[in-house]
Amino acid sequence: MDLLLIVPPVVIVLLIVCWWLWRRRGTPLVGSDDADRIDTLAGWPPQATRILTASERLAYGVLLRALPGHLILAQVPLARFLKVPKRNSYAEWLRRLGNQSVDFVVCDMASQVLAVVDVQAPAALSSDRARKRLNRMARSLKAAGIPLHVWTENALPSVEAVRETVLPKPVVKEPLSNPMPLASPSPPPSQSARDSGPSPFDETNRDSTQDELIEMREPPPSTWFDDLDSGPTPLNKPKR
Repeated sequence: MDLLLIVPPVVIVLLIVCWWLWRRRGTPLVGSDDADRIDTLAGWPPQATRILTASERLAYGVLLRALPGHLILAQVPLARFLKVPKRNSYAEWLRRLGNQSVDFVVCDMASQVLAVVDVQAPAALSSDRARKRLNRMARSLKAAGIPLHVWTENALPSVEAVRETVLPKPVVKEPLSNPMPLASPSPPPSQSARDSGPSPFDETNRDSTQDELIEMREPPPSTWFDDLDSGPTPLNKPKR
C-alpha cells in the first residue's frame, strides 16, 4: 500500500526533470557554442518591411511640402547625429540612450541638423515607457541645442504652421542708436578746375624721352621641365 503511494510522485518528478532537460537542450543559451553555430540567415530569415507607419508617412509628406530645399531624414538613431565625449564608456551610453531613434530629422542641404520631429500617439493611448523614452530623448536634444517638436498622430499641424515653428527664426539685428553719418561723395571737379593747368596724368604733353626703359628678357632655360628640348648640361672636370 505504501509503495503505491510513493510511485506516482516519483514518476511525476521524473517527467518534470525530463521535460526540463529537453527544453534546455532545445533552446541554447545566448553566447553558447550552439547559438554561435546558428547561421544568421537560416536562424533569422530577413524580410523587407515598411519603415514608417501610416501616421508617420502623413507627417513626412507635411514636412516635404512645408520645407522645400531641406533634407528630411526618417528613423535616425541619436548616435548618428549626436557626439558625446569618450571619457566614459561609449557602449554604456549606447545602451542607455544612443540606440534610440527619432522619427524625423530636419537638416539643411549640408546635412546640418536644424530640428527633430517626433510623432506620438495621443496622451490617452501613450504608455509610461513611451513617455519615459520621450523625456530622455528631449533632455539629450535640449543639451545639444536641437529643437524638438512633438506631434500627435491624429492631429498633425498644417503646412503653414510647420513653416512657422520648425524652421529657425532669422536673427534681426537692431539698428545702432547713433549711427555714424555716411561721408558725402565729393563733387566732380568743375570745368574751370580742369582747365586751370596741366594734369600730371595728361598723356598729351608728356616727354617720352625721359621715360625709363626696362629691358624685357626671357627667363633662363631650365632642365627641370620635361617639355623643354634641352640637351644635357656638361659638367666641368674636377681639378686634381
